[in-house]
Amino acid sequence: MKSRSESLIRLKKFQVDEKRRQVAQIEMMISDFERMASELDQQIEIEQTKTGISDVAHFAYSTFAKAALTRRDNLLNSASDMKGKLEAAQDGLAEALEDLKKVELLDQREHQREKDEQLKIEQQEYDEIGRLRFSRQ
Repeated sequence: MKSRSESLIRLKKFQVDEKRRQVAQIEMMISDFERMASELDQQIEIEQTKTGISDVAHFAYSTFAKAALTRRDNLLNSASDMKGKLEAAQDGLAEALEDLKKVELLDQREHQREKDEQLKIEQQEYDEIGRLRFSRQ
């Protein structure tokens, strides 16, 4: 029983670690998307300043700026989508942590039960030794 519960605890810890890695990876992706979008904003602003045209509907608006705007919007949409995935991953992590805690508590109770049984057996042995000594006198 001991190795089975230890294996289960190891498995649950692995699952928790995997969920943590997923959450960290998604957070990093969101951060990267937002950082790249911010950099594109700066490039768009520089291009608009350079050309002197900030109206996207203007016929002479920079094609580079248009492409950068599209790319920025795509990055922000991707970041938004990833935020939904982040919530799901965080929920999965919370579930995995709960499962690990339950397994650890069950293991702790089992160890306590075994310890109590061992103490009970030892006490019975001491009681028997005491009875034998008392009956000899």
